[in-house]
Amino acid sequence: MFRPGDVVVYTKTKHTTSPGPRAHDVEPESRGEYYTYAVDKYWLVTGVDAEGIHCRTRRGKTHLIAPDDPRLRPANLWEKLFLRSRFPSPA
Repeated sequence: MFRPGDVVVYTKTKHTTSPGPRAHDVEPESRGEYYTYAVDKYWLVTGVDAEGIHCRTRRGKTHLIAPDDPRLRPANLWEKLFLRSRFPSPA
């Protein structure tokens, strides 16, 4: 499904005291000052092999994601056009 050079969106779950501006699906804890929320990460596929899908962030970090991870999806046209500055460059 994914090939090297594809741009993907990974929805990462976070748990902190203050959600950032890009947070969505924000849920407060029942008794406490923490929030659980999701943030979309914009990555580039650098390779696909038997281990999984290798992705790179804008800052150069690499991640190995399982091919059946439901939090990983291809970027849609809207994201490719209007959020292209959030994706890493292919070079």
